[in-house]
Amino acid sequence: MTIWLTRHGQTNLNKQHLMQGRTDEPLNETGRAQARAARAQLGDMHFDAVYASPLQRAIETGAIMGDIPMDEVIIDERLIEADFGRFEKKGYTKMSLPMSLYWALPELFPCPEKDGVESIASLVARSRSFLEELEQKDYEHVLIACHGGIMRALSGYLMDRRNGIYWRPKPRNCEIRVFRVEDGRHVYLEDLKLPK
Repeated sequence: MTIWLTRHGQTNLNKQHLMQGRTDEPLNETGRAQARAARAQLGDMHFDAVYASPLQRAIETGAIMGDIPMDEVIIDERLIEADFGRFEKKGYTKMSLPMSLYWALPELFPCPEKDGVESIASLVARSRSFLEELEQKDYEHVLIACHGGIMRALSGYLMDRRNGIYWRPKPRNCEIRVFRVEDGRHVYLEDLKLPK
């Protein structure tokens, strides 16, 4: 199985540099253009299945990149973005010091769970649950459209990272990470990025 893992296209909250977790913000026109450009990079690639977070920005990205109608995208709650608690829609530079440190270096700084922020352990657990289930399916090519935070945990699982995350560099909008899964082994094949 080859897994094509992508982050959704740009939204207005992304453009404004605001934390965007569970807010169901749609793609903006730039985001749709990014998804179409990513699809063009994929050429005539056919996906046996397209999965997405329940949030509209991921569903629409999956539909465009997967070249299927939105109602054919398979929604999985485990792919939703991290919960940013009270920091939802806050500017990147307007968060508390504990949150800024945690989101920059979660390997070193604790999660501010008292502020309603989802922990890395939770992201890792739901990523593992989703991917272990996916690996049992008989797909040749599958696309997963999700978000920057959860994509770091999904990538960590697929790279067999001991801490369960691949945190840096931050995934760009419509960046695609390609992994091969065979006999329980994971191989990171390539990273497809749109030109800046």
